[in-house]
Amino acid sequence: MSYLDYAVFFLYLFVILGVGLWFYRKNKDREDYFVGGRTMKPHHVGLSIVATDVGGGFSIGLGGVGFTMGLSGSWLLFTGLVGAWMSAVFIIPRIKTVEKNHKLMTYPDFLRWRYGPKVALVAAIISGIGYLGFTSGQLLAGAKLASATLFSNLPAHWNAVTVSLLVIGLITIVYTVFGGLKAVIYTDTVQWIILLAGLILVTIPMTLFKIGGITPLLEKLPEGHFSLTHIDGVTFVNWMVTIIPIWLIGMTLYQRMFACGSEKDAKKAWYIAGFFEYPVMAFSGVLLGMFGRYFYIDVDPEMALPMLIKNILPMGITGIVIAAYFSAIMSTADSCLMASSGNVVNDVYERHISRKESSLKTSMLVTAIIGSLAVLLAMQFQSVLQTILYAYSFMVSGLFIPTLGAYFWKRGTSLGAMLGMLGGGGLTILLLMDILVLPEWLAKMGFDASLYGIVASGILFIAGSLFHPKQEAVQTFE
Repeated sequence: MSYLDYAVFFLYLFVILGVGLWFYRKNKDREDYFVGGRTMKPHHVGLSIVATDVGGGFSIGLGGVGFTMGLSGSWLLFTGLVGAWMSAVFIIPRIKTVEKNHKLMTYPDFLRWRYGPKVALVAAIISGIGYLGFTSGQLLAGAKLASATLFSNLPAHWNAVTVSLLVIGLITIVYTVFGGLKAVIYTDTVQWIILLAGLILVTIPMTLFKIGGITPLLEKLPEGHFSLTHIDGVTFVNWMVTIIPIWLIGMTLYQRMFACGSEKDAKKAWYIAGFFEYPVMAFSGVLLGMFGRYFYIDVDPEMALPMLIKNILPMGITGIVIAAYFSAIMSTADSCLMASSGNVVNDVYERHISRKESSLKTSMLVTAIIGSLAVLLAMQFQSVLQTILYAYSFMVSGLFIPTLGAYFWKRGTSLGAMLGMLGGGGLTILLLMDILVLPEWLAKMGFDASLYGIVASGILFIAGSLFHPKQEAVQTFE
């Protein structure tokens, strides 16, 4: 990389930090900090959603999928389109009615309204831990990108990924701690535009020019890389089961639902997000992964794209595109960090420890602590996509069925919800850690552990609710 590239990149970082400090002066209370004052515009929220959902982790991870599978890897983000539009139709009208009357702040606030405080506490712990894992995955994505570009020339005895992780972690934590959700949403809008422009208008055409057009690509890559059906049914089901439910239980999404001023604005934001996930980002990401395979066949699939950016693009442009990818990484990391912090502050600390509303400074301190833990956790993982999907599996298996029941099954009770959360999440953890092993005939099927967790959660939720039919829920939808 040239000095010009470094100058462009670090100028971008200073601007982002400046935005965080600007909103630090504007945030007046916790409502500003965690739900943007409930006045955000739909286009800002929509772009923030897609920037969060398809940030650096999935950008780098999606490049790895494109490297391995080709165009069929785009189905990974088809789940985002389905999840976003289903939420707009079935979930937003209901949650906005409750939020209007009860001023909800977090996802567990909704479960507290529906099932009571004990269920909300368990959900907050599961969600907080899950988003801690999400944050770690995003920081690891940033470290991989930085180690292959910005810090690729460090002395041999230094671990470039670790150094990168510490630098990226510090920048992300400082920016998020000071800015809150308003800074996150506004900068997400700009960051997503930078990313799309960097990929679609710069990286894709310039790399195609370097390759010499589509024909050399067709000749060098495996034939299956150009097919949308080069994917087995088990992988597709695993993606759908693991990712679509997050649209029902994602703390980052509830914060943005509450940040919208009306149901109409929230639905518009979700439609915008779905479109940009699929087809826009889906095909851009896998195509760049395929380009990476053309040039670098014998590398970690997730490292091919950073290497492509560093070595193919001309001076100055490299810095812009790297800044674009860091935009995506930060737009997801900051949102996940805010989500985990919101769970801890609003749903654990205030409700069960201090018993009173916390100050803005307390919220900032908790955010800083969680961000530091995310950096330490990221040092334990090697695969970005693995980190994110593990966190998804952990949350989805425990929270999806009780939350679905909260919206659509009046007979669901707090006992059923508690059993479903603990049983589903617990089973998935045991399977992921190989503490519990599936029977051989089930293991051969290849389904993700979260599927079995969801099934167990459903059985326990229904059984627990029916076993104590007199144990009524705190609230139900009429």
